[in-house]
Amino acid sequence: MCVCVCVSQEDHVDTPYGKVYCTFAGFSKPNRPIILTYHDIGLNHKMCFESFFNHEDMQEIARHFAVLHINAPGQHEGAVTLASEYTYPSLDQLSETLPLVLKHFGFTSVIGLGVGAGANILTRFALNYPDLVEGLVLININANAEGIVDSVTSKITGWTQTVTETVIAHLFGKKEIENNHDLIATFRHDIMTYMNESNVAQFLRSYNGRQALDLKRPVPGGNLSGKTLKCSSLLIAGDDSPSLEVVVDCNYKLDPTRTTLLKVTH
Repeated sequence: MCVCVCVSQEDHVDTPYGKVYCTFAGFSKPNRPIILTYHDIGLNHKMCFESFFNHEDMQEIARHFAVLHINAPGQHEGAVTLASEYTYPSLDQLSETLPLVLKHFGFTSVIGLGVGAGANILTRFALNYPDLVEGLVLININANAEGIVDSVTSKITGWTQTVTETVIAHLFGKKEIENNHDLIATFRHDIMTYMNESNVAQFLRSYNGRQALDLKRPVPGGNLSGKTLKCSSLLIAGDDSPSLEVVVDCNYKLDPTRTTLLKVTH
């Protein structure tokens, strides 16, 4: 691992699935993992994580861990519209870009922090490359494939709603949308201002077309036909989150000796 890297570094990393825009901050240290983040649909690393890492409670952690933010292809601020011949990667393919990004920067160990689609991608990465992942913090993870009802609903919603409104419904629960108008207005403005709507729509379609994660809770003395996470994992969902039920379901599929579920009360 690199002994140190410049305090702030931005780079586009070429992968077989397109360019991945990355932002690195801090100094890496030998034998210490970096924090690797991956954002949700309709967001980029700034919108998803900047306030979190700038919070005073995070300053002590920031002094000890470097952070590498990943932006899915075409999702970073100011991104141009992806070429018409470009096929947007599946979530599995997006997870396969991460070892290439780590190799590019010279990192060999991470603690993953992902939200929504980003949490799903990091889980796929950890399942396939367990030696690279020391821990995961997964917010609003949905380990299931999109169901038939959800698929029909998504198509109808796509006909009747803008991409921005579809993203808002994905990010927030009905109660928060109805009661927290200022927050929703801020997110709506930021998505429309900083995100490329065409690119967001492609990432959204990729997420909606995801395959279920092959997760199966280990049974002592039994055979394990599916996979499970080998690292310590913290699953987080708000009590008003539209993802609460699927996060709880994901928790049931993981090794209880390595997994913690945290429900956040507003």
